Amino acid sequence: MVMGRAGSLEIWGYLASGEPVHRVFLEGGGLRAQVITRGASVQALHLDGHDAPLTLGFDRLDYYETHSPFFGATAGRFANRIARARFTLDGTEYRLDNNDNGQCLHGGSKGFSERLWTVEETGESHVVLRLDSADGDMGFPGNLTARCRYELAGEGELRVTLTAQTDAPTICAMAHHSYFNLEDGGAGPVTDHEMGIHANTYLPVDSLLIPVSPPARLRGTKFDFREMRRIDAIDANASYDHNFCLEGEGMRSVAEVRAPRSGVAMEVLTTEPGLQVFTAPAMEVAVPGLGGRHYGHHAGMCMETQIWPDSPNQSDYPSAVLRPGERREQCTVYRFSKSG
Repeated sequence: MVMGRAGSLEIWGYLASGEPVHRVFLEGGGLRAQVITRGASVQALHLDGHDAPLTLGFDRLDYYETHSPFFGATAGRFANRIARARFTLDGTEYRLDNNDNGQCLHGGSKGFSERLWTVEETGESHVVLRLDSADGDMGFPGNLTARCRYELAGEGELRVTLTAQTDAPTICAMAHHSYFNLEDGGAGPVTDHEMGIHANTYLPVDSLLIPVSPPARLRGTKFDFREMRRIDAIDANASYDHNFCLEGEGMRSVAEVRAPRSGVAMEVLTTEPGLQVFTAPAMEVAVPGLGGRHYGHHAGMCMETQIWPDSPNQSDYPSAVLRPGERREQCTVYRFSKSG
């Protein structure tokens, strides 16, 4: 991939609708990134001294429209799943787009990840993108303005700040949805990566991946990553798509991932109460990824910091309600380093 000048903005291509998609080149702290306005997505992320990209993506825009499982995107208005694609707020029931086996996933079929954002500000190491979501968009109430700020801040840090404001009561909980592979950019699986998570509980789910109970203790289960271990150490299929209920509040370190063979490690810090770990066990992308790579089973893993899934229907979960006059802000840092 050709890297443009840091801070530069170009028209990368055009959607099927004819609308232009812009791409921004960022550099700082030993990282280089390309960000596209479709979905406010990280197209690619590179670490100095490591040849392969750290994230999965495509070299062609049309592949994002036809084959992308949310590669690098900003998921919203509500990231993760809402059961039966409906919720009640202040006594009114709202019915949402049911794009996932009768559930609403990542805000619906035309959620924030599928939309064209606008570049509001850019510099050598940062970009701010904006999306205006109208009242009734995918069934959600209230006119909402969302912003996504990517910044290559500090040594090896990708900082993602998501904010939102509304003119009527609504729900809003966005998440960053990059697939990470710290070894070979997705040419091989992440199952031998090692992972640790600062959580004592997780949310069990049903066959539709909807939470079925209060948080459950993870001690003695395949979800016990309180100590670093290989992702496939307990579950040979490495099948994970679950929310871990994080310890503590405010910005804190919540997880670590490392690839022993490459020496690349990633620490995740966030303000959010949950971390959805998805290991993509069934991934099989029919078109080439970055650099012509084939993305098969477990090609990447998502570390989605978030409010817990189905929280609009669970009164004892962290709240995703956003009201006029409030400003929803969430921040996550992915901090990369390389040893050896």
